Amino acid sequence: MLILYRRKGEAIVIGEDITVSVVENSSDGVRLAIDAPRSIPIMRKELVEAVRANQEAVERDISHHIDDNKETLKQMSEILKKREH
Repeated sequence: MLILYRRKGEAIVIGEDITVSVVENSSDGVRLAIDAPRSIPIMRKELVEAVRANQEAVERDISHHIDDNKETLKQMSEILKKREH
């Protein structure tokens, strides 16, 4: 991890086409301006983590419903077999 000290109005360049500039520095935090191609997604870390957690919850929920549906289909199959006899 690279740690840099920048003041208001200063910037860093990442690669050839990403610039991160310090817009404001206060006791509450730092405001950054990021200039990057639209093809590069930029999100706050806490949002990325929330999206990831939500996706994992959805996957667990889907898996649970699939298991429920398998059990229902199994029960329906057994009922149909009994009717055939």
